[in-house]
Order: sequence, then C-alpha cells, then structure tokens
Amino acid sequence: MKVSVIMPVYNERATIEEIVARVLAVPVALELLIVDDASDDGTGEVLDRIDDPRIRLFRHPRNRGKGAAIRTAVPEATGDVVLIQDADLEYDPAQIPALVQPIELGVADVVYGSRFLGGPHRVHLFWHYVANRFLTFCSNLLNNLNLTDMETCYKCVRRELLQSIPLRSNRFGIEPELTAKLARRRARFYEIPISYFGRDYAEGKKIGWKDGVAALGAIFRFRFRD
Repeated sequence: MKVSVIMPVYNERATIEEIVARVLAVPVALELLIVDDASDDGTGEVLDRIDDPRIRLFRHPRNRGKGAAIRTAVPEATGDVVLIQDADLEYDPAQIPALVQPIELGVADVVYGSRFLGGPHRVHLFWHYVANRFLTFCSNLLNNLNLTDMETCYKCVRRELLQSIPLRSNRFGIEPELTAKLARRRARFYEIPISYFGRDYAEGKKIGWKDGVAALGAIFRFRFRD
C-alpha cells in the first residue's frame, strides 16, 4: 500500500531534517506532504535544502495551526492510506508499517497509535497524562468508543474515507474532530501500542492548557454536528 504521510511543521528547525530522513527511510511506498505553517525560525530554509521526489512542500503565509495544516494536505494525498506525523522526534516513523498493517489486512478503516498500551515511553509531565486520559474518556463517552489515546498524533486512515470528511478545526481540536467524525461514519477503529519520546516545554513542546480546554469544547461540538 502507498502511504501519504502528512507532516504539519511550525518552528522545528532543530528536528525537521532528522524526522524527514526517518520518514523517508521507512520501507514502504510513501509520499511525504509537508505543510510549513509559517515557521519563522529557519525551518523553511532547512526544508528548501531537502531534495527528494517523494516530498511535496506546501506553505502557509501565516500561522494557522496543526488542524489547518492537515486540512491543506488531506485533499492532496494520493496514497491508499493517510498518516499524520509530527515534525518533532516524539513519534518514531519506524512504527509506520505496524500502523498501516490492520488497514492493509482489511480489518480496520482507522488505526490509532496508543501511548498508553504498554509501549516504551519517556516518563514525565503528569498533568499532561491526566489531561490526555480525561479528554479520551469524554470522547469515548460521547462517541461510544473505547480508545485509550484519542489525542495521539499517530492516526492512520483510509484515504477515501478521510477525504470524504469535512474538517473544520485549525488547531489541536483536529484530534477530537477527526475521532468524532470517523465514529459518526461507523469506521472500524484499531489501536496498536507505540513508543513515545515526549518532550517538555524547554525542548519545544507547544500544546498547552488552553488547547486542552478547546479540545474539550471540540469533543462536544463535533459529536452533534458534522
């Protein structure tokens, strides 16, 4: 199967070259759709130096958020499946084949990589853990799912299904929006354990408590409207 990897990027100069190399080294047929969300730290210059025919680069003239970057790339995807990959080093692209496999076997429409199913992970940021589990619980309650990690970056979806969904969120509300709208379409969900190398704010982590509050609102909003 061909995999369309969508990579939203905002101010990731320190990691962008390595994460792109890791994605391109994955032993699957893929295209890499990078959306530079108006980075102003030199990330764009690094991207200009990377030359590979599998990469397609899109740029936003102003910063709009992760959700907006995903929305820009989704209509451009041509693979059999679409997978979202952050531009930091928290998620290891070596896990991409395992994420694709349930869809390739025909038993899933959607595969989430869960940080809470027993894979190796960095131990830190207790309140982020609590917030993630609370948001996942609320999402499960409203969407009648039993996910362990709704907020995971690693979401792998059949392309035709994903492209049929009208997406609205500009920031991190894209995670509960995708989950709610996929559940509304009776998609078959799978989860697999993944490793997770989380970073803290000193290392460039961007999501904050305001995004958590916005995500909670998105869970309720997108449960009742498409």
